[in-house]
Amino acid sequence: MRRKKPALVIAFASTAHAMRVEAFCAAAGLPGRLIPVPREITAGCGLAFKTLPEEEAHFRTVFAQEGIEYEGMYTVDLWG
Repeated sequence: MRRKKPALVIAFASTAHAMRVEAFCAAAGLPGRLIPVPREITAGCGLAFKTLPEEEAHFRTVFAQEGIEYEGMYTVDLWG
């Protein structure tokens, strides 16, 4: 039986921001991928970055160092 698992979801003000973060994370070797924004989150665009919840502090630090803007980081239970 499939179960929901906690995920860290990072929301952005625009699709361009989300896509830049995806490219940055891939180049930096940071785990995660773009997903449609879950219903539980209100965000400025339709895309969000999904990663592991235990990575939140690391992402906050890296984003602050790199000047990467985001609307919010949320831990949400998602399928798969």
